[in-house]
Amino acid sequence: MKRPAGSLNEYRSLFPYFYRFRCHYSFGIFCLIVVDAAQIAIPQFLRAAIDLINSGVFQWSQIIVLSLCMVGVMALVSVGRFLWRYFINGSSRRIEAELREKLFDHLQKLSWDFYQKNKIGDLMARSINDLHAVRMALGMGLVALFDSVFMAAAILIIIFVQDARSAAYSIIPLPFVTVLILLFGGMVGKKFRAAQEAYSKMSDNAQETFAGISVIKSFVKEWWFIKKFADSNDDYRRANMELVRLFGFFFPFVSFLSGLTIVVMLVIGGRRVILGVMTPGSLVAMFRYLGMLIWPLMGAGFMVNMIQRGAVSLGRVNEILDTEPSIRECENPQIAKPDAAAPAIEISGLRFVYNDTDKEPALDGINLSVNRGEWLGIMGRTGSGKSTLIKTFTRTLDPPQGSVRVFGIDIREWSLEELRKLFAVSPQDSYLFSDSIANNIAYGCSSEDKDAVLRAVNFAYLDKDIAIFRNGKDTLIGERGLTLSGGQKQRTAIARAVIMDSEFLILDDSFSAVDNETELKILDALRKERKGRTTIIISHRVSTLKYADKVLVLDKGRMNEYGTPAQIASSGGFYSRMAAFQGLEIQPEAKNG
Repeated sequence: MKRPAGSLNEYRSLFPYFYRFRCHYSFGIFCLIVVDAAQIAIPQFLRAAIDLINSGVFQWSQIIVLSLCMVGVMALVSVGRFLWRYFINGSSRRIEAELREKLFDHLQKLSWDFYQKNKIGDLMARSINDLHAVRMALGMGLVALFDSVFMAAAILIIIFVQDARSAAYSIIPLPFVTVLILLFGGMVGKKFRAAQEAYSKMSDNAQETFAGISVIKSFVKEWWFIKKFADSNDDYRRANMELVRLFGFFFPFVSFLSGLTIVVMLVIGGRRVILGVMTPGSLVAMFRYLGMLIWPLMGAGFMVNMIQRGAVSLGRVNEILDTEPSIRECENPQIAKPDAAAPAIEISGLRFVYNDTDKEPALDGINLSVNRGEWLGIMGRTGSGKSTLIKTFTRTLDPPQGSVRVFGIDIREWSLEELRKLFAVSPQDSYLFSDSIANNIAYGCSSEDKDAVLRAVNFAYLDKDIAIFRNGKDTLIGERGLTLSGGQKQRTAIARAVIMDSEFLILDDSFSAVDNETELKILDALRKERKGRTTIIISHRVSTLKYADKVLVLDKGRMNEYGTPAQIASSGGFYSRMAAFQGLEIQPEAKNG
């Protein structure tokens, strides 16, 4: 649910950070006030010097002393300006870094369904662009706030003390500036949120295009994606131009109104100097103060701009941080050791529905038991619920209470970390990181072990493939394993799962791109290496599932067949039809050979 655009209540979430960095901010604001006070003091030195010269009775030493005082004050301004930037802007950057880490950590805790609803490009935009806007609000936005309040108040007090009549006339345009700032703030929040959402859409289009570049090229659809990106880019441009037009009107108009104050002072103050009511030095100081007053007025506009932008962006970040994972730890998670007396996996009346709006459940009425050390094969048509079933084992999807047990304990009562450590999964999409082959395989280890990586490479029969690469197992494979073939990617994913040496090994259609001979070698190696531990294999190949102790055939989320390969092969069901079909498919090739 979207928050109101630019709600300042969003800053409540930053109170803990303000409290932690209170000393940095306090000292930074103190330095800022010192700098402002020093700047305000400079016109007084000018006033004294001009009045001294105008009197005609002065000594050069007096002018030199005033000049040296001004130089000292300017040096103080320079040092103070460095300090407030270090402490205020430095604190804002530290908060930005911590917020980004917090956001990244929270994103990793969110469940699978969150990423089904939110696009990666949008999440990237919130992690980078929005947090940049938050930093600007906590840094320069805060500076503009104190400058606009302290300097404006101090300058107004000084000019009224020096000549109240001239000051009263010269500030007549200022109430119009105040009204303009209030109107400006309300409009900025809405337009900036629209710009940020347009940026998220453009970022998502770019990410999706680059991720699927090989598919785009194979279908010669570059022109379509160029047009799609151009449209989103134009939307982003238009949204930003709305802001540009707003700023383009606001700041010149504020400058115009501020300039009017100087014109009024020139007329009123000049006349009072001629009449002898005001000294020339005071008039010059008043001009200087009114010139300095332009920045607080402009700063108020900057402050409103940055504070509103920060509120909008912080709201977009808080939308994620306030999202609770749909899969959570129980109050007292258990850490259990494998118990030979209990089934390794026990499923009782499992029913799972992705959305309340779905007409049919993804899984319905699943009942089975897998003992420790057994092999379970799973087969079924596309969309029959195979991958959904194994995702309930690791609580990637949350099954109903009591429907899935591991070693006799409901998986909802396990610690998520301990439960998932029991399972090594080679997923259907064989996702690989943009790194070397060795590092992708070692990702499954708790520590670097070169011998274990080498054993996993040999286990997955990757050694001959790696020997072809120039850098061997240290070869960089590109994003998502772009430089590897389908079979090489699958075997790398298998090696990454095997190296974990977990209690359960799940191979989700991991041999679809692997030739039959290599598949049989890997399966034989698994039988020797994983004695006493449970293996679950999803496959459409009967030749793969013949190693299983039990085979489950799913159809529309229901148990269609269940038993040993020999039992269901003679039942005349889906498994036996697939066996006959695959046998007919292989037989002609054997004859031709």
